[in-house]
Amino acid sequence: MASTSSARIWTMRAAFAALALVIMFFHLLPLETEPRFWAPPDLLLALVMAWSLRRPDYIPALSIGLVMLLADLLFHRPPGLLALLTVLGCAFLKNRAAPHRENTFASEWLAVALVLTGIATLNRLVLTLFGVEQAQLSLTVIQIVMTIAVYPLAVWASQSILGVRKLSPAEAETLVSR
Repeated sequence: MASTSSARIWTMRAAFAALALVIMFFHLLPLETEPRFWAPPDLLLALVMAWSLRRPDYIPALSIGLVMLLADLLFHRPPGLLALLTVLGCAFLKNRAAPHRENTFASEWLAVALVLTGIATLNRLVLTLFGVEQAQLSLTVIQIVMTIAVYPLAVWASQSILGVRKLSPAEAETLVSR
């Protein structure tokens, strides 16, 4: 019951925002000066997916939207597009993974892979529709494949280091009763 207390929820919401800012900071550091032939995984997107499936009360839709909008602005992406797609994808995953259902990790990973693929496809489609210049398709595919591959590490780090575990049925009932 202690993990559903109001103080714990707000602490974890602040931890999510701080962790997102740390990821953005290291993403913006100029560690390499030459262009790469591969795209690194989107750690922020993997973290958002892991937390929204594990503990949806820790990251409400507004928090996801604001963090992803800040990432859009800092990474010079079209403002709001990836933020909107991420909020919609996380809402789909939250509704799909009801707290009373026990899903295996493989089914969770497959659902996240499909949502990440859908987000990338819709993002490219909308950008193409409006004539926005984009990276090569191969770089986008590499980034999505690597994000899907790094998702288990994001879940492991969230669970073992930060204590973001799935809701138990009793905790879910407590949250619903509030």
